[in-house]
Amino acid sequence: MATSPLQTVRDLLRLAVSRFTAAKLSFGHGSANAYDEAAYLVLHTLSLPLDTLDPFLDARLLPEEVDAVLKVIERRVTERVPAAYITHEAFMHGLRFYVDSRVIVPRSFIGELLQEGLEPWLGETAQIGPVLELCTGSGCLPVIAAHVWPNARIDAVDISPDALAVARRNVADYKMGDRISLYEGDLYAPLPAGATYDVILTNPPYVNEQSMRDLPAEYLAEPRIALAGGDDGMDIVRRIIAGAKKRLNPGGVLVVEIGNEKENVETAFADLDIIWLPVSAGEEQVFLLTYEALPG
Repeated sequence: MATSPLQTVRDLLRLAVSRFTAAKLSFGHGSANAYDEAAYLVLHTLSLPLDTLDPFLDARLLPEEVDAVLKVIERRVTERVPAAYITHEAFMHGLRFYVDSRVIVPRSFIGELLQEGLEPWLGETAQIGPVLELCTGSGCLPVIAAHVWPNARIDAVDISPDALAVARRNVADYKMGDRISLYEGDLYAPLPAGATYDVILTNPPYVNEQSMRDLPAEYLAEPRIALAGGDDGMDIVRRIIAGAKKRLNPGGVLVVEIGNEKENVETAFADLDIIWLPVSAGEEQVFLLTYEALPG
């Protein structure tokens, strides 16, 4: 009986990198390149620690383990879905979230800003009270916000019942049901009458229509409703800004993530005093509007 040439973790890692590179896969859903994604998928499939590769590289694998990894590699190549849809997990700032194809894969730069408590735009973290997040998707940002602001109660809204089913699972996983309330509906519409907030966060659909047509398959595998923002990407952003002042407390802020749409933002809102916030990808991904700068 012939011996399989694939016997070790190193063998499978090499194969995965070669297959991913040859297939010209796109990354950006947690991994930046073929090697990082291959390592993650191999380690996850073998139930090995995700941050410990070297000690296992030359470990000999059972035939069924090799077969399991090969199936994952094949699915990633042939289906062109984000790795997170295969493993049903994504990570942000040390927190693990359940994900599936009902939501976009968590990757918001707002998470970075929350780690700093949105300083210097807000006061002490302990004094932040009510927080609103629009277009919550998987519910990752409310969970992060609840960790950062210990006294905050957070309302999170999404128009998709499928997305909210995922968000409910993540809220329950972190036992945050007493601090995070989920609402199904269109932006501000389902919120309690008269409810106002110290902070409004949103990572809304913002991809312009031309960019939607050019997206790689991995991004097209995500729900279109969570990505597409109309001709200039600003359809939902306009509505969020228009209704924000009524829902903000004086001294509060609106924080909006807009990806690569800075030019369209500045065209659509040329009359607003927009503040661009620095994140790891630069100063063109997230902007802030103070209560005073909002229209209305």
